[in-house]
Amino acid sequence: MHEMGIALQIMDIVNQSLPGDEDLRIKSIQLRVGKLSAVVPQSLRFCMDVVTKDTPAEGAELYVEEVPVMLACNECGHKTEIDRPPFQCGSCGSADVELISGREMIVDSIEVEEISSGQASADQ
Repeated sequence: MHEMGIALQIMDIVNQSLPGDEDLRIKSIQLRVGKLSAVVPQSLRFCMDVVTKDTPAEGAELYVEEVPVMLACNECGHKTEIDRPPFQCGSCGSADVELISGREMIVDSIEVEEISSGQASADQ
């Protein structure tokens, strides 16, 4: 299950993004995940629950936006969204295409709350 390693990396990114001098609770984490990344959102949520136990991120909502697979044709310039192989242009049928989205995994935003004041803010 590679989702455990991904969950650990997400938390590294989150922890590096937060100021170290404030007492914060993480309310939510928004991810953008490409369809080709082979991430199972339900498995990732389970792993995040394990990784965040007894941390300021425990109980944080995890939002996963799936990014479609998009190709750009090097022959005609057309952009095509696909959901399965073959990887070819939807306009001219050429296989001379470039993958422009679908493999990314991005921590898009982190919503935090100061524990002492209860005010929420967003950190990207």
